[in-house]
Amino acid sequence: MIHMLTSLSELSHRKQHGPPLAVLTAYDYPTARLLDEAGVDLILVGDSLGMVVLGLADTTGVTMEMMLHHTTAVRRGVKRAPIIADLPFHSYETPEQALENARRLMDAGADAVKLEGGITFIPQVKAIIESGIPFVGHIGMLPQSVREEGGYKKKGKTPEQIDCLIADALALDEAGAVAIVLESIVPEVSSRITRLTKASTIGIGAGKNTDGQVLVTPDLIGSFPWFRPPFAKARANVAGETLRAVQEYVEECRMAKAE
Repeated sequence: MIHMLTSLSELSHRKQHGPPLAVLTAYDYPTARLLDEAGVDLILVGDSLGMVVLGLADTTGVTMEMMLHHTTAVRRGVKRAPIIADLPFHSYETPEQALENARRLMDAGADAVKLEGGITFIPQVKAIIESGIPFVGHIGMLPQSVREEGGYKKKGKTPEQIDCLIADALALDEAGAVAIVLESIVPEVSSRITRLTKASTIGIGAGKNTDGQVLVTPDLIGSFPWFRPPFAKARANVAGETLRAVQEYVEECRMAKAE
């Protein structure tokens, strides 16, 4: 029997009884519809769209208007899987701003919202949760902080980092997060956080012992060949097939008149 998530209220049961969650990103109608029909548990409208859809150097250039645009498109394609939408960079600097923008994402079709950070952002997190909006946390490597941190770095390598990650996870858990994304965290630390929290943990580059896994869909299907993180296994070659089909079409067009 296939266990497909249909509501965020089922997350607690899945954490206790399995199976692990399968989570992927979507930024448009056709991808969202295919993911939903394929049985993905949760769909994330990630600000990763800045890189894999819009060609930006990182996620910091993504705006609320972009997130609203793509969340609306994804909503049109999904009938079952809950949709999580990212609050982009500089959209949650105060609790009031966080709540206002979270409501905008919900109005656009999200079922939950996500922001990056732990203890520092608990006032924002509480404002969102206390208004009745389901919230997903994100700790570890934070893409929106990549410029100030000087790159993408593994987290949880030192005792100080481990203590901070656990404190962040527990603070988000106590505030009422339904799930927490653990990105690029040492696997042993991710396992420990998973055992300590009531919220479902969703790993990306954080080992196998989390309550679920998330990948950027273009990494999974090989549609963004210019960069793929080492932990992401491409299970298709969409870029290669696209090149082949387009080259074949171009050749046919150029030969048509000659015939």
